[in-house]
Amino acid sequence: MTAFDTTFEQLPVASPEPVHPQPFADAEAAVAELKRLYDRSVAFLTARFDDVVSNARADRRYRAFYPEVAVTTRTHARVDSRLAFGHVPLPGEYAATVTRPDLFGRYLVEQLDLLLKNHGQPVLIGDSATPIPLHFALPEGTHVDGEQAERLAHPLRDVFDVPDLAATDDRIVNGTFEPPAGGRLPLAPFTAQRVDYSLHRLAHYTATRPRHFQNFVLFTNYQFYVDEFCIVAREMMRRGGEGYEEFVEPGDVATPAGHERPVAGKAPPRLPQMPAYHLKRGDGHGITMINIGVGPSNAKTITDHVAVLRPHAWLMLGHCAGLRNSQALGDYVLAHAYVREDHVLDADLPLWVPIPALAEVQVALEKAVEEVTGLEGYDLKRIMRTGTVATIDNRNWELRDQREPVQRLSQSRAIALDMESATIAANGFRFRVPYGTLLCVSDKPLHGELKLPGMATDFYKRQVAQHLKIGMRALELMSELPSERVHSRKLRSFFETAFQ
Repeated sequence: MTAFDTTFEQLPVASPEPVHPQPFADAEAAVAELKRLYDRSVAFLTARFDDVVSNARADRRYRAFYPEVAVTTRTHARVDSRLAFGHVPLPGEYAATVTRPDLFGRYLVEQLDLLLKNHGQPVLIGDSATPIPLHFALPEGTHVDGEQAERLAHPLRDVFDVPDLAATDDRIVNGTFEPPAGGRLPLAPFTAQRVDYSLHRLAHYTATRPRHFQNFVLFTNYQFYVDEFCIVAREMMRRGGEGYEEFVEPGDVATPAGHERPVAGKAPPRLPQMPAYHLKRGDGHGITMINIGVGPSNAKTITDHVAVLRPHAWLMLGHCAGLRNSQALGDYVLAHAYVREDHVLDADLPLWVPIPALAEVQVALEKAVEEVTGLEGYDLKRIMRTGTVATIDNRNWELRDQREPVQRLSQSRAIALDMESATIAANGFRFRVPYGTLLCVSDKPLHGELKLPGMATDFYKRQVAQHLKIGMRALELMSELPSERVHSRKLRSFFETAFQ
């Protein structure tokens, strides 16, 4: 008879010695304690996992918990009304589970420092009641031998906690979270399990580890832009970095500043679904570029996961169909409104919710276009239009009876059509990540201007380099602003979390 002949729920649970909440009035000390508690829990789980796999048996469950930060306010404190984050809206008890303080250290210090200054109350750091799933405790890149796991006398889920999808959702950011009576309110937009889930998905989809992602993100729907980004980044590294310290490609292939070739990592045998490339700065204010491919499903998938990293801004750079006869191939479109016919976010963000243009992003994009093209003012209108972008989920919409869709596009005042921009903007709105769109007209289907192979090659050679340079410059301009200037109050609802 083995230990597994007994129901596991009746067996004792082994856990690290619990740590009760302790007050901290210093943000860096609080984050150091979060890291200590997290590292202790992860070390416990990984050590017990090694024991169980080695012995092919266990006589108890093993459980460790995420650390937690909490704060209590008793008054309607008046804070700087210009701030978009860093304070709680009402008196009460607030808490958040925390994961990967090694990855989020700088972010956590900033958020806690603002909270301490704005409310004058210490934060409490201790163990939460939320178990860390084994999957999320194992180090990045861990390979579990399938044969060893099969030799166990009982499934791993009977020995360790596993991800709980019922608690891994977006109710907080969607504004549908309802705390139990007398329960605490959320302090952060995502729970620790939700963050861990996305960190694992990011590594899967992009073939780069989350620690490489930067605070400013470019999304594109064409490999041409990625190819150009790699050329630019590698040349920067060869010349010494020019303010950037490293360029990382899929497989964590890293080329440091001052080098012509990679010094670490291994390129994957095939590219992942949405490969990511990172032009890194020491302060995290570099640029990440992701080729999301075509379609709103990919656009939603990747932004669902990038959002947990709390980037300062993301932009869509890609191609679109120009809808006006006055537009020419190669012209730019700066979106200031969106028609949402992508449908992938209908259940999370109702269609009646407007997606506003954000002044900080619009100004940066327009200024970048002026700098790169050398045009300004009225002359800029010759190559760029500001207007509504329609995003649809049917790539071959032209093959339908065009009367009805064309009428809708005309009524909406749309000037361009694509399959990703509204999705990325809407998810930016939903996740409180500043967003923007600058597209390049690559065809005009309503006017019979379709790209032929030779025309396409010339077009890409001529426009992609300039378009990419504009996008990168816009993000650099935003990176020069304080974070409280970049994050707009337009994205905040009536009851917001204190953490950005």
